[in-house]
Amino acid sequence: MNKILCFIAAAGIVASAAFSAATNNKICASADSGDLVEGCRSCCLADAYSGEVVYEENSHDRMPIASVCKVMTLTLCFEAIEQGKIQPDQLISVSERAAGMGGSQVFLQSGLEYPLSDLIKSIIVCSANDSCVAVSESIAGSEEQFVAKMNERAEQLGCRDTLFANCTGLPKDTQYSCAADVAIMFANLIRHEDYFKYSKIWLEDFSHPDDRTTSMTNTNKLIKKYSFCDGGKTGFTNEAGFCLAATAKKDNLRLVSVVLGGQTSDDRFTSVVNLFNYGFANYKNKIVLDKTVNLNEKADVLNGKKEEIAIHPERNCYVFSANDETPEITFNAEIETIKAPVRKGDKVGQIEVYKNGIICDTINLLASEDAHKANYADNLRKIAGNWCL
Repeated sequence: MNKILCFIAAAGIVASAAFSAATNNKICASADSGDLVEGCRSCCLADAYSGEVVYEENSHDRMPIASVCKVMTLTLCFEAIEQGKIQPDQLISVSERAAGMGGSQVFLQSGLEYPLSDLIKSIIVCSANDSCVAVSESIAGSEEQFVAKMNERAEQLGCRDTLFANCTGLPKDTQYSCAADVAIMFANLIRHEDYFKYSKIWLEDFSHPDDRTTSMTNTNKLIKKYSFCDGGKTGFTNEAGFCLAATAKKDNLRLVSVVLGGQTSDDRFTSVVNLFNYGFANYKNKIVLDKTVNLNEKADVLNGKKEEIAIHPERNCYVFSANDETPEITFNAEIETIKAPVRKGDKVGQIEVYKNGIICDTINLLASEDAHKANYADNLRKIAGNWCL
């Protein structure tokens, strides 16, 4: 039997939002914040975990996004690794087609083999088109099949104004997205912690198997110019203008900022910084469940030396809100009655977190201690303890 508990958060800590599917994205009206965006056609500022949008201009206007489309290319790479379909140290053979891609590149040599991790790094740091095609062919068999997977994944994430035609972002008439969709896709990408192994690299040499080196410089200038920024993806074509999707973290608050259609490169960087500063000045992420703190309720144990054990959330839970807002936080915990033996860290239930009556996160509940199975002597003692003398 499961124990279901509903309770309201007190002023102190009692579990963290993770950006997930589009059903969790809440679109807010544009804030009355003055002119934050300079020289860009559209923008979107959102909390990276909940997906809540706090500032937007023309955020659903469809337009080309140039190399920002590599956000989805990278997403499929990291997901393929996590699913065990490919390994980071796996050698990728470069086709003539991949080596012949124009635009930004690291000058891969056809017929040579490169570690997947190096190709991913080159995509993140210097937006290498040749690396994009090489990994797409390796993961899906062809770029065309890979692009079909890109569109399928975008649809799963709830991106309704996005259509990919290639994995590089090079100009193609049938390719478009919008600032709101890019924010969703980029927030999903940065859930993969390995992304940040490469996103903060400013300058590094790319080593080729034939002993050549190619110097890579990060296209995201905010890595050096804005202390809270630790990742981003730039893009530029004549059709798309100057584009940027970036993330920045200050204290517990991680934001995603997107600008598209900038008139100059400085416009996109200045606008994203303005959006970040506005977000950090006016919003917060408050911790409402701490993974290091046990819940007041315990899990019942059947046939164990202990009749109940302490439990805790698997991870922290943060609730996003404006600084001047005090949302009502409520919880619905479903705690399983478990059979011994139980090991510390075993899943024993889950807890739902609600903000103003709307679910914003679901977190597993874990055992905080072991519960060994009761033996014959233990059972005798329990029986004896229940006798009335």
